[in-house]
This record gives sequence, C-alpha cells and structure tokens, in this order.
Amino acid sequence: MPSGGPGGCRSQSLRRWICLLSPSLLLLLWFGLVIMRDDASHAAAVIAHSSGLRGYTRISPGGKGQQFLDMHCNQCALVSSSGQMLGAGAGEEIDRIGCVIRMNNAPTTGFERDVGSRTSVRVVSHTSVPLLVKHEGRYFQQLADTTYVFWGPDRNMRQDGKGQVFNVLLRMAVKYPDLRLYAVTRNKIQHCDGVFQNETGKNRMKTGAYLSTGFFAMILALEMCDSISVYGMIDNNYCSRANHSVVPYHYYEQNQINECRMYKFHEHAQHGGHRFITEKAIYAKWAKRHKINFKHPSWSP
Repeated sequence: MPSGGPGGCRSQSLRRWICLLSPSLLLLLWFGLVIMRDDASHAAAVIAHSSGLRGYTRISPGGKGQQFLDMHCNQCALVSSSGQMLGAGAGEEIDRIGCVIRMNNAPTTGFERDVGSRTSVRVVSHTSVPLLVKHEGRYFQQLADTTYVFWGPDRNMRQDGKGQVFNVLLRMAVKYPDLRLYAVTRNKIQHCDGVFQNETGKNRMKTGAYLSTGFFAMILALEMCDSISVYGMIDNNYCSRANHSVVPYHYYEQNQINECRMYKFHEHAQHGGHRFITEKAIYAKWAKRHKINFKHPSWSP
C-alpha cells in the first residue's frame, strides 16, 4: 500500500528533480567530450605542424638525422613556366603574395614585369638539376634565400651513394651550407602515383606516363598553402578550342615548340610522356574542394 505521508511526497519530488536534471547532465557531459576532442585535435594539428611536411627531407652533409620541410603560407602564387605568362604583366601582383612557387630553372631576370622577381620555393625535376648547377652562382648564391625541393626516381635520388643526382645536390649542400635543399621521399613519390591513379583510374607506370614537375608543385602547394593563385596555367579543354592562342611551351624559350602541340604530343605518347592535359583536369577537380584560382588565363572549374 503506497504511503501518502510527507516521506512519500518527498520521494516523489526527488524523483521528479532527478528526471528533470538527467537531460541537463547528459548535455553537460556531451559538451565536455566535445571540448576534450577538439583540444586533442588541436594538439594533434600542432604536433603535425611541428614535425613538418614529412614527405620532404633536408639534404645535408653528414646525414644529421631527418629534418623535414616546415613551411606554411596563408597565400601562395604558383607560377607556371608557360608562354602564357608573356605579356601578362602580373609581376607586381605575384611579388605581393606571401609565398611564390616556381618550377625547374624558370628564370625571373628579364621577365620581372610578367612573372615577378621573388622565389620562395622552387620545385625541381631531377632532369633540371644540371641546368641549376651550370648556373649555380645565380640559383645557389644570388637566390640563396629560396627553398629548393627536388624530385626524381629512386635510381637518381637514392641516398646510399649510388644516386647520381642526389650526390650532386649533396655536393652543393656542402659548398653552400646555408642552402635549404630538400628531396621528395620515395614514399611521397609513391603517394603521388597513388593520387594520380585515384583521380584517373589509370596506373601511371602501366600507361607509360611520367608525372610532371607541375604535379609535384601543386601537391606541395596544397600541403603548405591555405589558398593558391595559379598563374599561366590553361584548362584541360583549352587546346581543343579553335580560337586558342599559340604561345611557346616555356616563356623563357621562345623558339621552342608551341605549348598546345607539346601537350598533345605528351598526352598520347606511349612511353615517357607527361599527361599535361589530364593533370589540368585533375587540378580543376581539386579547385572545387580547395581555395585554388587560375589567372592569365583566368578560368573557373
């Protein structure tokens, strides 16, 4: 028989308060877990940033432990070597951007009005290393404040004394100890191959293709930049349009074959071709998910 006295009333009141408080307690517990998770995520991000970009290791004499590239830029200018840059008049605009990324041996001297003069990072293919070494006074002395990132197959970049290109770069590191020289790791190369296959459904090696320096430069820019302005890069349909302009493949080699003819040749090469047009289509996809805009010529994905 239920009690109707004061004790029974107190029990009912207590149960009522517990029922009312339970949702609030659960909500507070949930907020606490969210805050702890966000703090953990922030800590992980700080640790990841402090360890640098692990796909890029410092080339230094003596092999004093692995030093990873550690750069971050709010805004980057990725400057193409294309003849599209001739007459662009974008030099001052490019030089105002926080970090400027260039490729291979693309010069600035004599082209400052169109391409600017500053170089924060230069991404270089193993095939272009001899061109830099030939003019080492320009690249490694006058531009000593530039960070260099070199990529190439393992046979040339291996670090056991048998990588011929790596050995050349190591000699430059000894000769110019303040230089910031980095190599793309083997794992990073394989990762980039995987990215290409994921985006295209095609195995790079089986199709006889080589990734371009532009592909490695774009991957690096996505990792180190919050936003990217790409200068002088055409879209993947540009060369198929009847009214496309004819420009040299490189802005600094005006007697070379024109850009679209070079792109079409490489796109259909059975062995050893760069898939320039396919890569442009990949960049267009990435621009829908990342802060990437294209200038000179300007186009939207």
